[in-house]
Order: sequence, then C-alpha cells, then structure tokens
Amino acid sequence: MKRRDLLQLGLTTAATALPATRLWAALDPGAPKLLVVFLRGAYDAANLLVPYGADFYYESRPNIAVPRPDSSPQAALRLDDAWALAPAVADSLLPLWQRGQLAFVPFAGTADTSRSHFETQDHIELGGPDNGPRDFRSGFMNRLAAVLGTGLSSTRLEAMAFTDQVPLILRGPTPVANQALRELGKPLLSAPQADAITRMYAGTRLAGTVSGGFEVREAISRQMAEMAGEMEAASRNAIAAKGFAVEARRIARLMRERVTLGFVDVGGWDTHVAQGGASGALANRLGELGRGLAAFADEMGPQWGQTTVVVLSEFGRTFRENGNRGTDHGHGSAYWVLGGGVRGGRIAGEQVALSAATLFQNRDWPVLTDYRALLGGLMRRLYGLNDGQLAAIFPGAQAQDLALV
Repeated sequence: MKRRDLLQLGLTTAATALPATRLWAALDPGAPKLLVVFLRGAYDAANLLVPYGADFYYESRPNIAVPRPDSSPQAALRLDDAWALAPAVADSLLPLWQRGQLAFVPFAGTADTSRSHFETQDHIELGGPDNGPRDFRSGFMNRLAAVLGTGLSSTRLEAMAFTDQVPLILRGPTPVANQALRELGKPLLSAPQADAITRMYAGTRLAGTVSGGFEVREAISRQMAEMAGEMEAASRNAIAAKGFAVEARRIARLMRERVTLGFVDVGGWDTHVAQGGASGALANRLGELGRGLAAFADEMGPQWGQTTVVVLSEFGRTFRENGNRGTDHGHGSAYWVLGGGVRGGRIAGEQVALSAATLFQNRDWPVLTDYRALLGGLMRRLYGLNDGQLAAIFPGAQAQDLALV
C-alpha cells in the first residue's frame, strides 16, 4: 500500500503528531476542563428552550408547539416568566438548572446565512472572521490548546476529540488525539498490520507519531475494557438507557483522569418531517442527550466543579412549522453552558420578544450573541486569557463577558 493510502485509512486519526510513547501521567485535578458538544444537523432550540410567554410561538406551531407550563406531564417546565424547558429533559437538565449549574444563551449563533449544514459547521469550527479567508488547517480549539499549552506531551494527554477522525475544530499544528469510544473493540488494523506500519515508518520523522498513535488507541482500549462491566450495569439504569449516556460516562472517565480539552459531536438533529412536540422524534433525542449530559456530570464526581460543557449547533430552525410538521434550516439558536462552577439557573445574553417583526428575514430566531464573542468571554473567565491570547483563538472577535462562570 502507498503511504498516502495508509494515512487515509485513519492512521493519523488515532493520535495526531504524538511525539513520544509515555502517556497517561495524572493531570492536575484542579485544572479547568472544557468539553464542547456539537449537535450536528441544527437542533430546534424553540422546542427545547420553549418561549411560552410569546403567543406567537403557539400561532406559529399549531401542531408541534410544547404546551404551556401546567401540571400535565406533556407541559413545558417553567424557568421564568418567558421561558420553559421541554418535558423530555425533566429528569436530566432540569435538576442541573435547579442547582444553578445550567444556563441557556438564546439568540446565539454566527453571521453565516447560508443555511448550509456544512458551510456553517465549518464556519463555527474554524472560528475565523466572518468575511475573512478560511484556513482549514486551523480550528479554534486547536488554537486554544496552543495558547494553553495543552496538546500532547511526552507524559500526558490533554486535548482529545471523542470522534473517529480529528474534527476541523481541533485541526492544526498543536498535536491532539482522537478516539471514537463507541468503536473500541473494533480495531482499524490488526496487530500484524500495526506492527508492519510501525516498522515502515521506523527511522523517519513520523516514527514517533505512528508508534505513539497506536499506543494511544491501545491504552484507551485497555481503560475502556476495564470499565466495560460497570458500563453495562449502568446501561440498565434509566439515566444510561441510551448509547450516548454510556459514551458520556466513558468521556467523563477520560476527562477526569487524562483530558482537559474535549470535543464530541452528536448527530440526528435535522427535523424537516414529523418533528413532534412534547413527545416524538426530537423529544426522544433531547431526552437521550439530556440523560447523557447528566451521566457525564455524575461520572465527573468532584471534578464536575472544575468542568464546563458548552452545547452548540450550526444554526437554529425556522420558527414556524412547515407543511410536514417539522422545521427547516434557520439562523439563531440557543447554546447551553453547564458545569459545577457555572453561574446557571438563568437565561443569559441579549434577548428580544418573539413576534413576526423580530424574526430574522421573517422566519428565524435572530442572532444577537455571536458565538465567538460568547466563547471568548467564557474562555477569558475560565483561563484568565488576555486580549492577545483571545485574538489568537478568535481573530477579529470581541469577547463578551456573560459572567457564565
């Protein structure tokens, strides 16, 4: 096989540019940890964070609106005078809100108006200026890792994507690792193949990358195998009934012991047809995600107090339902920020009363909080970054401090 073909098989995705073979030194348990959860497909924020205070919401969604808060099990869960939470997350996100560990930022997103999943996902992951050239070799989490000095070193693993390939958000010159935890036990290459590839690269500048990459995968596989029995038991519990909840606990184990910057993406949010309201396809997915995040918080244990999770999506969806009782590609969304140190129990950022007059292009939530400003302000508080460091991560953006932590 050609060397190029071997790389395309995913060799470099096991661990990108790992310079040595000694891994897994304990991390400082007091160090801030950040996990970014990307909901690919554009989830419908208005049926998660329900604007029940606006009659226009119910006029716009005669078939899929979540009912106003009352005592029925299908009703939205009141958060304040304007907003409520989907009943699908009553057992997972609502307790975090009540403990002050969850905040929502509605009307958040990008200036991108393409309504293209791929265009806008790239826009967010790169984190560059709205109208500037795109450098697909430099994602904003990789630049954050460079600023913090939290790539891979000879004694520790600190930046990791829990995905089968290094995502755009973590690509760049700073070495990071990746591993899709659901795929453990399904080796990309057999042991003889791995050994042959290691010998092929011996003596080259990629020798450390290759051998270290295989060691990352083997070490993670061993750790996941050790907890397999416990994970199976947890999956019979209500909070871990779905696949994401099991994966979230695995992610927490690694972030608790090995990782300070993490990324995972979750698909299945493109709801053009039969979306549902308080129940149905979207509600089921939200319930699974909520249980996974609650499981992650539980598994982090005492380190939950130093952990922040940001949940985002490429854009929101149309405010009005379509003819298929679903929603189409929109603009503004609602971001979630949760963690043991989050100043939650509140709706943060600029807001506007929802009406036909305040919709973007008469169809979508407007974007009132730029995602780079939001994340920059959060990073400043988490890591004490100065203006120059933030400019290296989000060039041309002005950080906005929402006092989320």
